[in-house]
Amino acid sequence: MERDIKVVARNKKAEHNYFILETFEFGIVLKGTEIKSIRASKLSIQDAYCQVKNEELFIINMHIAKYDHGNIFNHDETRNRKLLAHKREIRRLLGKVKEEGLTLIPLEVYISRGFAKVKVGLCKGKKQYDKREDIKRKTIEREINKSMRGRKY
Repeated sequence: MERDIKVVARNKKAEHNYFILETFEFGIVLKGTEIKSIRASKLSIQDAYCQVKNEELFIINMHIAKYDHGNIFNHDETRNRKLLAHKREIRRLLGKVKEEGLTLIPLEVYISRGFAKVKVGLCKGKKQYDKREDIKRKTIEREINKSMRGRKY
């Protein structure tokens, strides 16, 4: 059985700025016109992050554009949205974030079986020298692949 998933937003800078240690999938609590904007791929998670407040998990600063055909009941674009997670999972994440100084960063938003889901990574920030090392490694890999493509055996 193949899963029907449509990725609508991806945080491309997350892999560059953070070491992704673990990933989780959560549902998002949305208002009426928000899901329509998400289906039209009108959202951004570039500056978004997740935070635990009162034993509930929220995604902060995720921008969902106003729905084009909406009316006066259109949603606020950058409101805090609750994520659907088990209490046990939230407590475990809270412990890791407090103890180890890790961050919860949304990696991608997608639609699975009609529901909007967010893939959240438990991340540790990279230092400048880590970022330079990654760029150097990717450049070397790209050069090797380029030279291998030119060869015929």
